[in-house]
Amino acid sequence: MTQATFLVGGDLAVGRLGFGAMRLPTDPGPAREDAVEVARRAVELGVTLIDTAHMYGWGANEELLAEALHPYPDGLLITTKVGVVRSAETGEWGLDGRPDVLRAQVDEALRRLRVDRIELLQLHRIDPETPLADQLGTLRELRDEGKVGRIGLSEVTVTELDRSREIVDIASVQNRYNVLDREYEPVLAACEEAGIAFLPWRPVAAGDSGARAEVAAVASELGATPTQLSLAWLLAHSPVILPIPGTARIDHLEENLAAAQLHLTPAHLDRLDRLYEQG
Repeated sequence: MTQATFLVGGDLAVGRLGFGAMRLPTDPGPAREDAVEVARRAVELGVTLIDTAHMYGWGANEELLAEALHPYPDGLLITTKVGVVRSAETGEWGLDGRPDVLRAQVDEALRRLRVDRIELLQLHRIDPETPLADQLGTLRELRDEGKVGRIGLSEVTVTELDRSREIVDIASVQNRYNVLDREYEPVLAACEEAGIAFLPWRPVAAGDSGARAEVAAVASELGATPTQLSLAWLLAHSPVILPIPGTARIDHLEENLAAAQLHLTPAHLDRLDRLYEQG
C-alpha cells in the first residue's frame, strides 16, 4: 500500500502528491483569475504541499498564491525557494547566494506570502561563487530567528548534500527526476537513507518514442493516462518522493491528483524500471 503522507523534517505531515505553482499565469486578466481558481481547487481536492519560488515571476507567483489561499487552511505547506536573481540591466537570471541577498529574498517572501514563518525554505541552486557555509549558514540563522522552519536544497549531487548536512539539517531535496530520467537516483537513495523528502521536478516522463509508447501501453492497461502513470510510479518507487506536478488548468489538475488512486502491480513496476535500464 502506497503511503499517503510524509513527515517533512520528521515532524511536518503533508500529502505526498503536491502541486507545483510555477506554471500559473500572474499577469492581470482572465488567465490570472483562472490561476487563482486552480490554486483553490488544488486545496479543495486535498493538496497540502504547494511549491513556488522567488524566481517564478520574481515574487508574482508567491503573491498569486497568497491572493488565492490566504488565510491559509491548517496543514497547508507552501514552500518557496531563494538564491536566484534577475539582472536589472539585461533581465537575465543568475545565481546569487550571498547572505544579504538570501535574507532580502526571505523577507520579501514572508511579505508576499503574508506569513511570519516559511515552514520549508529551499535554496534554489547552490551558488558556486559564494562559500556554501555562508549560504547555508545564513539559512540556519534565519531558522534560528524563527523566519524559517526547515531548510531544503534543489538540484544537488550526493556530495553537495553530504557537505550541506554537515552545516545544517536538510529536510528536502528538489531535483529533476522521473521514470525515464533517473540521473539523480543516487541522490534519491541518500534521501531515503536520511529520511529527507525528495521533490522531483519535471516528474512526467518525456523519453524517446519507444519508451513513451511503452509508458502509454502500461497506462492504457490500467485505464489511466501516461501522466497519471508517471506520477503513480513516483509514489510507488520511493516513500520519500513527493511529486509536485504543475498545471494552469483545472482538468489537468484533477487528472494529476487522481494518480494517487492508481495501483501499480510489481509486474507494471518491473516493466517501467526496465525502460530506464535499457536506456
